[in-house]
Amino acid sequence: MSTIIDPAILFFIFGVFAGLVKSNLEIPQPITRFLSLYLLMALGLKGGFALHQSGLTLAITTSLGIAIFLACVVPLVSYFFLKTKLGALDSAAIAATYGSVSAVTFITATQYLNHVQIEYGGHMAAAMALMESPAIILAIFLANRAKSSVSQTKQSLKVGKLLHESFTDGAQLLLLGAMLIGILSGPDGQKVMAPFSVDLFKGMLAFFLLDMGLMSAKSFADLKGKPRVLFLYAFIAPLCHSLLALSLCLLFQVELGNTILLMVLAASASYIAVPAVLRHALPEVSPALYMGMSLGITFPLNIIIGIPLYALIAKWALGS
Repeated sequence: MSTIIDPAILFFIFGVFAGLVKSNLEIPQPITRFLSLYLLMALGLKGGFALHQSGLTLAITTSLGIAIFLACVVPLVSYFFLKTKLGALDSAAIAATYGSVSAVTFITATQYLNHVQIEYGGHMAAAMALMESPAIILAIFLANRAKSSVSQTKQSLKVGKLLHESFTDGAQLLLLGAMLIGILSGPDGQKVMAPFSVDLFKGMLAFFLLDMGLMSAKSFADLKGKPRVLFLYAFIAPLCHSLLALSLCLLFQVELGNTILLMVLAASASYIAVPAVLRHALPEVSPALYMGMSLGITFPLNIIIGIPLYALIAKWALGS
């Protein structure tokens, strides 16, 4: 229950309630955009300061390797499973959504770990950044292959352009840039930036989660009339993905805090970066499909129940 009584989580629940009762409460879009960029900047700085202190160790390299592996395996497994129930393009879109990650879910998980005093590595912010793009690239490749087989014409997949868009996306670039600045500036930079990146962080997160609650409530309507398998997938897939991450962490003896965050990342689903790409890459697929699943079911599930559940499972598995 400790996560439920956290003010940031309560603001999220309040936002869902306000949306469900059709309140006119609304956060202006420019403010929402600023809040998301602020959270990524603060997270990147925190990770950079931690990496400056620890350096690049075998444990850090192992965690990053597991993150990349998960980012490749999860969308592939998701695609071939969903393809038995849905069309190839719908399957590819959902696989990209669930193979990528949610930065806000990750940030909320770091706050939960701080609250329960479980240590984790600052390099996990880099793990999050590395996990965002592979699912998009793989899913669009699979979708283009499906299109080619149907039309019997070769459609060129502009991998270079896709890679450029993925790695120069403003939010991701800000995260990596802030991390680099944190590494370069070290303890002196950490002291200077603390009022901005530490003292304001919790309040900014609470405000942002309020808006996410409002958006989640609106996304519930997008799920009307969708196949039941999508509801089951949105509930069950996060747990399955988190258990896959846990098994890898147990195999490579990853520390508790980093294990929990890898489980959270594997369980999360993108609702910002992936939809922005898919609207152009797969216009045949309705955004209501993957947005309704990720933002209407998986995101609130992870924020309210998932994060403490994954932590509990990890503690049990690691004997902590």
